Amino acid sequence: MNHEELRDQYELYALGAAEDPERNEIREHLSRGCEVCMSELKRARQLTTIIGMASQPTTPSPKLRRRILASVGFEQRRFGWGPFLGLATALSLFAAFYFSTRERQFAIQTVTLRDQMRQQSIELTRLNEAFAILSGPSTIEVGFGAGARGKVYVDRSRGVVLIASNLPPAPAGKLYEMWTIAKGAKPVPAGLFQSESGGAALHVQPGPVDPNVAVVAVTLEPESGSLQPTSTPLIAATLP
Repeated sequence: MNHEELRDQYELYALGAAEDPERNEIREHLSRGCEVCMSELKRARQLTTIIGMASQPTTPSPKLRRRILASVGFEQRRFGWGPFLGLATALSLFAAFYFSTRERQFAIQTVTLRDQMRQQSIELTRLNEAFAILSGPSTIEVGFGAGARGKVYVDRSRGVVLIASNLPPAPAGKLYEMWTIAKGAKPVPAGLFQSESGGAALHVQPGPVDPNVAVVAVTLEPESGSLQPTSTPLIAATLP
């Protein structure tokens, strides 16, 4: 179903009164992070909350009540409005609490979905950068294999890609840091990364690489990073 067909169903969904197939259709749209459905459902919940909070009962005056009863032939009896007013107030409070709670839950779900989409976008960008470097016509490929094994790919106009296996995850408070080292010069930081639980790691450092860089190395450093290596390199790939 499209959004035009679902237009009249959001209020029913917000009240928990929508029926299938519309209910399942809205749920499916929300699970995909549909911005239109999220906006419409937020509007519907705000509307139902306002209606629930605005319908506060009023107490008729004793004089008006007597006139209404007398006009239809009923005798005046001792009758209290208290129980009805109390019930109406309780229902209004329940509605306000229920919809505010659902609104908070929906807001949390929305933030979670947006974070996931943002993370996926970052990961896609990283993979595109890696692909550009790997497929470059002037890319240099160098293997390494003492403990951790893998390859380094260097395109001096686009950046460096490191693909490793058998690289255990860095301990708490530590991360792996890559360095590019030119002949006769100090190592230059080239990004922090962490390996996966199985020991696999992919690190991409986009951007031009110094033509004089002769070695790409990796050390274990504090998670905030270091300006210069503070430990023995775990990986050292010498470029031709």
